Amino acid sequence: MPFVDGGELRTHYALTGDKEPVLVFSNSLGTDFSMWDPQLAELERRFRILRYDTRGHGQSSVTPGDYTIDQFGRDVLGLLDSLGLDRVDFCGLSMGGMIGMWLGIHAPSRLHRLVLSNTAARIGTKEMWNARIATVRKDGMKSVAASVIERWFTPEFRASFPEKVARAQQMLENTPPEGYAACCAAIRDMDQRETVAQIKAPTLVIYGGSDPVTPASEAQFLTGRIRGAVKVELPAAHLSNVEQADAFTEAVSYFLAR
Repeated sequence: MPFVDGGELRTHYALTGDKEPVLVFSNSLGTDFSMWDPQLAELERRFRILRYDTRGHGQSSVTPGDYTIDQFGRDVLGLLDSLGLDRVDFCGLSMGGMIGMWLGIHAPSRLHRLVLSNTAARIGTKEMWNARIATVRKDGMKSVAASVIERWFTPEFRASFPEKVARAQQMLENTPPEGYAACCAAIRDMDQRETVAQIKAPTLVIYGGSDPVTPASEAQFLTGRIRGAVKVELPAAHLSNVEQADAFTEAVSYFLAR
């Protein structure tokens, strides 16, 4: 897979398919761009698909210091510029959705449509994120993996599809601890509750009915602030694109075709 070099950051990405327009996928915390594999085959029939590893994740650079959502947004713009892509559709889940909000607020001319999945304008408390950062830096990714997996998937999915859960856990445990911790700091310091109303791009909000991280109330907040936004509930926990892969893909495809 190719890379784009921009200053201190080397971004690992994949641009596949031969259709237009381009649909960008942005990952959740603790994953690489393979998390979007369940969507690839169907959506490549209608889009060129750009997936990338967020700074600190996968094969992208683990740059020093705490990260910010502003930094992540500018990383996306730099990647689009490097690839000669002007306007795109954008779909982000969890941390990826936070990046999508930033783009909708600060770079509206670069977006056609926006999908915000299992995300919120603010997640958690500073104390919670500081504790997670300290644990990961001291004891590594395996120290938090089991509790994260419980939030990612419902008990029913974990029992019925252990191989899919195992792949997700391996992806999580392979995430560089320093990159993960630096991204936790970005989420800790992010608060877009006052600015999401500035988003003008047509927006779909997907949420999991059993998501303990970003529950239905967060989706309601976003659709209440973003003019014209619509929401779709899936019977899933946090990684709804994996747990309800077909329904997620259908929701995204239908919205982007409107």
